[in-house]
Amino acid sequence: MTTIRFAAPDDAPAISALIIALRPFLTIEPDGAGAEQFMATIQPEVIAANLRAENYRYQLALLANTLAGVVAVRDNTHLFNLYVAEPFHGQGLGKRLWEAARDDAQTHGNAGSFTVNASVYAEQVYRRWGFEPTAPVQEQHGLRFIPMRWGAAPA
Repeated sequence: MTTIRFAAPDDAPAISALIIALRPFLTIEPDGAGAEQFMATIQPEVIAANLRAENYRYQLALLANTLAGVVAVRDNTHLFNLYVAEPFHGQGLGKRLWEAARDDAQTHGNAGSFTVNASVYAEQVYRRWGFEPTAPVQEQHGLRFIPMRWGAAPA
């Protein structure tokens, strides 16, 4: 049974480890070469600082006390992180995390619009959830991603 709960600063090392394990899906070079700036943002101390900040909300998916996924929303409008551990890919866990994050943000005043910088690997998943590209594929700091939006563009 999957449990989704809000994250605490003590969860930062496990969140960091989960994201680092997914590096080959996220960075242009599988070893992360060129993506040092990104890699610095997923270190435990940075994630712990985000968890203490008012403008980030993280939720975790746990399966039998194993961290299987994480989602974070920044500024109540930007899907900042959505990662599912590789053994759990294709099981609907990402969708459950997205829905939990979306519902939480809307409870906190989001008017129905979200942005995400989707990895090329995850583009089709985001499209299935209703996200649409807002620009062509981008390459910056060792990452390849597609800016996408869900819902109506803000007025």
